[in-house]
Amino acid sequence: MPLIDWLVGALRHHPEVTFFVTIGIGYMLGKLRFGKFTLGAVTGTLLAGVLVGQLGVTVSSDVKQCFFLLFLFSIGYRCGPQFFRGLRTEGLAMAAVSAIIAVTGLVVAYAASRVLGYDPGTGGGLIAGALTESATIGTAGDAITRLPIADAQKAALINNIPVAFAVTYLVGVIGAAWFLAQIAPRILGIDLVQACKDYELQMGGGKAREPGLISSYRAVEMRAYRIPDGSSVIGKPVAQIFPGVRVFVERIRRGAQLIDADQDTVLQPGDVAAISGPRKRLVESVEAELPEVEDPELLDMPAEVLPVVVTSQAVHGQTLSELSTIPSARGVYLRRILRNRTDVPILPATTVSRGDVLTLVGTQAHLEAAVRAIGRTEHPTETTDMVFVSAGIVAGALIGIPALAFGKLEIGLSLSVGVLLGGLLWGWLNSLRPIPGSIPGPALWIFESLGLAGFVAVVGLAAGPDFVRGLQTSGPSLLLAGAVTVLIPHLVGVLTGYHIFKMHPGILLGVCAGAGTATPALAAVQEAAKSTVPTLGYGVSYAVGNVLLALWGTVIVALLA
Repeated sequence: MPLIDWLVGALRHHPEVTFFVTIGIGYMLGKLRFGKFTLGAVTGTLLAGVLVGQLGVTVSSDVKQCFFLLFLFSIGYRCGPQFFRGLRTEGLAMAAVSAIIAVTGLVVAYAASRVLGYDPGTGGGLIAGALTESATIGTAGDAITRLPIADAQKAALINNIPVAFAVTYLVGVIGAAWFLAQIAPRILGIDLVQACKDYELQMGGGKAREPGLISSYRAVEMRAYRIPDGSSVIGKPVAQIFPGVRVFVERIRRGAQLIDADQDTVLQPGDVAAISGPRKRLVESVEAELPEVEDPELLDMPAEVLPVVVTSQAVHGQTLSELSTIPSARGVYLRRILRNRTDVPILPATTVSRGDVLTLVGTQAHLEAAVRAIGRTEHPTETTDMVFVSAGIVAGALIGIPALAFGKLEIGLSLSVGVLLGGLLWGWLNSLRPIPGSIPGPALWIFESLGLAGFVAVVGLAAGPDFVRGLQTSGPSLLLAGAVTVLIPHLVGVLTGYHIFKMHPGILLGVCAGAGTATPALAAVQEAAKSTVPTLGYGVSYAVGNVLLALWGTVIVALLA
């Protein structure tokens, strides 16, 4: 028996092996780069599934659903804090623009589907690909299974989803990045680079003073300084010796004794003080007053870099400048802010929200005080509480399963949408008050990435035999439909956000990228702006966009059916 025949037979008889072959090929294809864009793991795995699916391999649809539910729960868990923040005052404008873009996308996709005669499966794939929301594939397929039609018709409609998605996804990614980064600033008549520079100055980024935690983005050091006779710092509490400059006396040597300092400690002649702060401030302010000395024992203090999740209501909504004045911020420096796994610019007026992950630097004693005031640590751990994860998925599923019957048509949230909402609720509750259960960051990434890739792999394998035929039938028109579906909603969002909500153009473009769940578009906007200001609008809109666009899979199937 030729080797190729044996290999094909093995793949047909062992679909569990074929599944992982598809995943591996998909992730390799996902690394292919076209200019500044890559295919991505989702599109790569879909194409790999279609390719391997030509062998006629069958994988149970239950496997597909399990992976999809894991993906939906994890993305809901991650986006929960920002989604519910968007329903409150400080995020309402961003959430409103996100909703406008999502609703416009639904209307345009529905209209294009009607004009071009698309079936519910093709319409679902169109909106999923053009607005780059992979979860819509699953919710559309879930909705099709509820239609009162024959099983063969359901299978045909479901197989049309990945065809439309594959054609329109790259159109959506490239179209959103091009429009938001290059065309939208011209439509608004603004210099995006200058607008973001002005905003950074307005937020305090260009001020010469050291406004609280903003010092964190510079290199932080600890140096030893001797207090000479006659120094102006003698007799003053250490909190007052360098007013307006964010440096801290951590410990002092008085003779042979080492003394931990607090803000009320008073320096005496002959003391050697260990002072921490940004290098620039130590050089400009401290060395001009005190001579530096070498004292390894004094400087040998335990320090660490610690990620902290914000859960405190008192901290939520505060600016970095305001937080720098609280007692627990003493001796603590901020290195990074992550919101929905996206870096947020560190500016004095940047606000902190529940669910943000702050990377703090300082001594153990100072960090312990900061953690108590801010939230909880996100210590590296290898353990995932699967009871917690499973309970969230089951609770969400029980919300989504009930449906109302209208004749032979059943209408409800659906299992997948219910799990997404369950994940949102779980994540939001965990940001308010840590509840039993832990999902480490790497595990959450595995759930999202492998969950979605596993789902798409099975979709591609099932659609393989019909993929080429569907591409020949609908491919050319889908290119046009995809372009219209991505460009019109973003145009409406840009004009509405700028003229009605009066949003800053840099932040607005970040909102639009988030609403279309287009991370490559955010990167393109940041590159065009030469600034990270657009990320300030990305978190809330990305959470709202994920939820609404996932819901649209169910809605567009109901409309086209």
